[in-house]
Amino acid sequence: MKGDPRLSVIDRRLEKVGRIIAVTGGKGGIGKSMVSSCLALNLARSGQKVGLLDLDLTGPCDHLILGIDSPFPEEEFGLVPPLASGIRFMSITYFTGERPAPLRGTDVSNALIELLAIVQWGELDFLVIDMPPGLGDALLDALRLLRRAEFLVVSTASRVVLETVKRSLDLLGQVGVPIVGVLENMRRREGKGVEELALQNGLLFLGSLPFDEELEEALGDAEQLTQTAAASALMRVVRNALLT
Repeated sequence: MKGDPRLSVIDRRLEKVGRIIAVTGGKGGIGKSMVSSCLALNLARSGQKVGLLDLDLTGPCDHLILGIDSPFPEEEFGLVPPLASGIRFMSITYFTGERPAPLRGTDVSNALIELLAIVQWGELDFLVIDMPPGLGDALLDALRLLRRAEFLVVSTASRVVLETVKRSLDLLGQVGVPIVGVLENMRRREGKGVEELALQNGLLFLGSLPFDEELEEALGDAEQLTQTAAASALMRVVRNALLT
């Protein structure tokens, strides 16, 4: 990675972006992509200029959640993300289609650098980034490359997930990146496990999104997604944590 001329381009690509919100959680299956997609939708519905970057290189799904089937991005001194549902969107799926993209080691780093260096975001109020799952090389590379990112950490109340998210928070703390707060997703019953985890780490607890069966039916329909209980709850988080 060191000495790669593309590294100097990344900061320039992001210089007209107001805030970069990186959504992470340290584990797959916690609804991180749904939160990222609905977060971008809610910000756009609030009158913000918004971009959404799916950095899950091996299992991208934001395009499926939002029903995005745009043609390949236009080229103008880089790739210009197409506008869909009021959001500038970019994903590795524009290069791979629905084919699997098995990557490891230096291939992961190279793909991340290329995706960040080639995209011409232009002026945005917010760029929401759906971060790579887990705590592996992809996340570590993204942490190095996205120097202005603020992290929104997603968790569920599962004890297994809480333990993984705790390790994720430890890593973010060691790196010293700013953390917007911790968000509980898919809440099924009363309990304060996620809130206590946030407070134990001196972080803001952003609130809880309910387990919402309507989300499955709304997949692929951005307008219907915004009408779900989970998206409505997330809108309150957006207003309180990002727009005040």
